[in-house]
Amino acid sequence: MGVKQRSTTLSSAHHLLASPVFQLEVLNGASEPAPGLAIPPFVVSAGMEIRPRGVEVLQINIGKLCNQSCAHCHVDAGPDRKHEQMTQETMQLCLDFAIRNRITTIDITGGAPEMNVHFRWLVEACREAGIQVINRCNLTIIMSNPRFRDLPEFFARNKVHIISSLPHFSKTRTDHQRGDGVFEDSIAALKLLNQAGYGFGNPDYKLDLVYNPSGAFLPGSQHTLEKEFKAQLIRRFGVSFDHLFTITNLPVSRFLDYLLTSGNYTSYMEELYKAFNPSNLEGLMCRFTLSVGWDGFLYDCDFNQMLNLKSNVAHPHISTADAEELLNRQIVVNQHCYGCTAGAGSSCGGEISA
Repeated sequence: MGVKQRSTTLSSAHHLLASPVFQLEVLNGASEPAPGLAIPPFVVSAGMEIRPRGVEVLQINIGKLCNQSCAHCHVDAGPDRKHEQMTQETMQLCLDFAIRNRITTIDITGGAPEMNVHFRWLVEACREAGIQVINRCNLTIIMSNPRFRDLPEFFARNKVHIISSLPHFSKTRTDHQRGDGVFEDSIAALKLLNQAGYGFGNPDYKLDLVYNPSGAFLPGSQHTLEKEFKAQLIRRFGVSFDHLFTITNLPVSRFLDYLLTSGNYTSYMEELYKAFNPSNLEGLMCRFTLSVGWDGFLYDCDFNQMLNLKSNVAHPHISTADAEELLNRQIVVNQHCYGCTAGAGSSCGGEISA
């Protein structure tokens, strides 16, 4: 079953929020959508400069092209984002940087990263260099076209760690967030991954799911949701997976648009601020992860990338990246950072603190 798209991207619609500059104006009150909202700058709440502790993970966004256009997508990815694709030359620069600096993990994301024509080359090149690969797979890409149907076997051959988003174990809630037909295709893809050996506790074939809330609220307990997802998916569909990561929706791009159009912006930002948890500052993913955009520019995280907040170094590009300069930089923060520090915290690996 094919995925039915709900809309075009903000970019193709020439929406104001397609501009990172305008998004930052909204977040900082220069373009005020919500009179009376008074949240201190994040740096004030943090009470400290955020500094990196190294680069353990190089997260590479290899393109904004995607077979889906999800309602909450902070990348504003979709089928119409065909031109923002990382070249093989830039991928090689990323790989060289990782090898040179003994980075053990490359985290590949998008869009649907598998749609980049150099995706398989990058995975195989990383594995040949002894680097672990994480792939952020939306699941439906596997079912979208016969040329992607062998991806589970390709992942297994290369021992790729798969992290996939599944908003819920019900069709209604999943399709509401990600588009008609997503749930059925996701279950079909999970079954193929299970057949390839994924999702049964083998460290070489890790299959983790990601839960994003479907509305303007924080995710529940990661431990509790994982137990519920596991029980429901195995009972209803015979599907197994390893771990569930809960990730807070950040007020960026299409989720920011949803907050504004639904009238939830003020209450959501206030909720993030009130739930600010300083104990999460130590474990923020920006302290050990470096993000690379499809064009090779460097960012402190994937969310900063979408807001065009480049890393605070003299030459923020992978072609001129200097490890020592990056280690000594001050991490760039803004109001969206309240999302990563609220409650139990949020990162690409789920909760920060229990």
